[in-house]
Amino acid sequence: MPDSSRRVALLGPAEVRSLAADLDIRPTKTLGQNFVHDANTVRRIVVSAGVGPDDTVLEVGPGLGSLTLALLDVVEHVVAVEIDPVLAQRLPVTVADRAPGETSRLSVVGADALRVRASDIGAAPTALVANLPYNVAVPVLLHLMSELPSIRTALVMVQAEVADRLAAPPGSKTYGVPSVKAAWFGTVRRAGSVGNSVFWPVPKVESGLVRIDRHPDPQWPMDEAFRKILFAVVDAAFAQRRKTLRAALAGWAGSPMEAERRLTAARIDPSARGETLDVAAFVRLALTQ
Repeated sequence: MPDSSRRVALLGPAEVRSLAADLDIRPTKTLGQNFVHDANTVRRIVVSAGVGPDDTVLEVGPGLGSLTLALLDVVEHVVAVEIDPVLAQRLPVTVADRAPGETSRLSVVGADALRVRASDIGAAPTALVANLPYNVAVPVLLHLMSELPSIRTALVMVQAEVADRLAAPPGSKTYGVPSVKAAWFGTVRRAGSVGNSVFWPVPKVESGLVRIDRHPDPQWPMDEAFRKILFAVVDAAFAQRRKTLRAALAGWAGSPMEAERRLTAARIDPSARGETLDVAAFVRLALTQ
């Protein structure tokens, strides 16, 4: 059990650049690599995540270890998924240097987060806390929430525009496919903003924190088969936003008439548009036969 009085030596700008130089690391846009070098920021992320001594945290893209160290200062165990083999091999060494004796509470999985499976993780993480690669943030988030039902909360840093979309309410301009799909898993809300000055290299976009609290007692099916049906309906509804649902869902249902029948059965106005429906309405529609 981690000692709440202990302070792990966190990374600062000089340490991040020194580590990168030692490893001959040049952050790439392909992997969405922007390393956080501000200790206050990673501490704020951990606090916003609400994790504690009983949590096993899944971290995606730990990079040089800034957030990893802050998590190890608070939680029981961290499982870090890292696609870059050089970074994956170095992370335990960094933890040993900055948090002597704590390497047993870190597991590193060298894998692509878009393809990682529960069997690869080996543990049952209770929380997801990560600075997600911005180019694949939404697919990674949805995949992990689906693959690991043990995750009760997620606190992720993503591009600010993506954060707005994830947390958007029905009827807003930013409400769309990511909003509905995330809401199927749990309650989604914005948890703060992060300036670009805390990263190296400095990104051209602003960042935002998003928190998801998984529904403790969901009022709809949560199995994988139903998820695929629901997500197909959502994709179809937003594929042509200007069309009414009767027209937009014609392909999904088989015909405009069948789309109208299903919409009516789900107590949805066939002339409505996808952005007006909440996740419960989409669930009713997906359950129609």
